[in-house]
Amino acid sequence: MTDTPDPESPEYMERRKQVIRQRNVATALVLGFFVVLFFAITIVKMKI
Repeated sequence: MTDTPDPESPEYMERRKQVIRQRNVATALVLGFFVVLFFAITIVKMKI
């Protein structure tokens, strides 16, 4: 018998949702950082 989790189990689905949410938050933070970086570079270049 294998130790793979049952994809239909509520525990598995809850853990999967949690992992997806963490990944989405990390992606949003990285995207936000790049937006701020882009605007900062633009403002610095305008002053030069």
